[in-house]
Amino acid sequence: MAKKEFTYRGKTLEELKAMPIQEVAKLLPTRERRTITRGFTDAQKLLMKKVEAASNGTYKKAIKTHCRNMVILPIMVGLKIQIHRGNKFDAIEIMPEMIGHRLGEFAETRVRLKHSAPGIGATRSSAYASVK
Repeated sequence: MAKKEFTYRGKTLEELKAMPIQEVAKLLPTRERRTITRGFTDAQKLLMKKVEAASNGTYKKAIKTHCRNMVILPIMVGLKIQIHRGNKFDAIEIMPEMIGHRLGEFAETRVRLKHSAPGIGATRSSAYASVK
């Protein structure tokens, strides 16, 4: 069975990479399209400069960013980007299925809290437990 080729709104990854950003924006959902058409912030421009350099092969270091609101574009596919999550950076490899999402969606900032057994004094029965 042959592996299905990735398409986004009827376009292959190669076609998406060949398009200018404004053409790709027309394929994205409304919120992401509006972000791109209004123009990038200074932090997003800096990130895009590093991404373009990394895709050309001139930028060798890992791309670290605090810019969690950046829309994932086709030029980013295949790169490893370290996204800040509040106290550390999470290394994320950008896959084709992530196009149109935000970077922050893939680096969770909150840790799931897991409780253990109840402590002494938490229940009426624990009052009768022998404490050694």
